[in-house]
Amino acid sequence: MRSKPETIAHLSVKEYCFSKKEIKGVVEASQFKWDFTWSFNKGLLLVNPPLGRALIENSLLKFLLQKDYELESGNEYKFIISAKF
Repeated sequence: MRSKPETIAHLSVKEYCFSKKEIKGVVEASQFKWDFTWSFNKGLLLVNPPLGRALIENSLLKFLLQKDYELESGNEYKFIISAKF
């Protein structure tokens, strides 16, 4: 039986601003690295650079929605992506 492909993503929260209602940070997976801004009151996630963005966007948003109130500026987190890259 083959195991499912997966990649571990490492997320670092750089800024959590409740007055602006947004979180800024960096996420890394495999050889890719992205900056993100999540405006949680609007449900808007911006991921840059665009190269490889499709690989991370949905998994990152799912993680942010699940862990919303647990995230703190300066902390690092991990989550699993159901794909190998």
